[in-house]
Amino acid sequence: MTVHLVLPAGVDDPARPSGGNVYDRRVADGLGAVEHTSTATVPDGALALVDGLLTTPDLVAEAGRLRLVVLVHLPLGPDAPWERDVLRAAAGVIATSRWTRTWLVEGYGLAPDRVLVAEPGVDPAPVAPGTPDGSALLAVGAVTPLKGYDVLAAALARLGDLDWTCRGVGSLDVEPAFAAALGDAVRLTGPLTRSALEATYAEADLLVLASRAETYGMVVTEALARGIPVVATDVGGVRETLGDGGVLVPPEDPAALADALRTWLTHAGRRADLRAAALRRRETLTGWDRTTGLVADALEALR
Repeated sequence: MTVHLVLPAGVDDPARPSGGNVYDRRVADGLGAVEHTSTATVPDGALALVDGLLTTPDLVAEAGRLRLVVLVHLPLGPDAPWERDVLRAAAGVIATSRWTRTWLVEGYGLAPDRVLVAEPGVDPAPVAPGTPDGSALLAVGAVTPLKGYDVLAAALARLGDLDWTCRGVGSLDVEPAFAAALGDAVRLTGPLTRSALEATYAEADLLVLASRAETYGMVVTEALARGIPVVATDVGGVRETLGDGGVLVPPEDPAALADALRTWLTHAGRRADLRAAALRRRETLTGWDRTTGLVADALEALR
């Protein structure tokens, strides 16, 4: 089965890394897919897996020319009123979490048997040693309101009586004015090379994810693969991603996030419990070979 995979043009841009780009690249390589940046170059009648970020009203017509399957990382929702028509016209949809699948079926009225799930994988990694005081906090993701860096900064401002550091790894170019206005509570590094990011994870005690929206949250499993606990907002698919490997707090609530971080920083027993929980969750994680297999199975079922 030849798969034609239509990807965003910047999928390999090191200056703008994202979970969706990593997913696309790993699936493209795993399937040995023929890559395109537009459906216009996909031959008539071919099986075309299209990244959902590329959905436009024109894809409704393309669904008549191609065997069209849409890979939805994050539903576009009200900002893209044509999305529902495209997904209904497609042969099927692959979602990257069970939460996303439920959202699409209930929100767009898609047939449940035409929306299949292929969760992201994660690469094996050595366990991060951690520090006795747990003071090394880490946030990973593009520096945007969606990722809640302003919420994180507001939470950290409530912890001025404690010792901690917080690094923020992610693109500063998506919303530069927002990034510039954050202040210095989070030490922003911009995007890092893979080896530098690995070293940063190895030095971290706790991952903090303050997002306003997430369909899965691949940085959560990247942390858990290293035995690093997570404090995250309870949005989208994060609950299923995290399992019992950390703590969930309400979104857009700096006080609740600050309380969770204060508990982590001031209670050694709680840190030990969460580290043990993260190590247990680590043992349940699966790799990218499983993701590729799930995508291949879904494409076969949707033919």
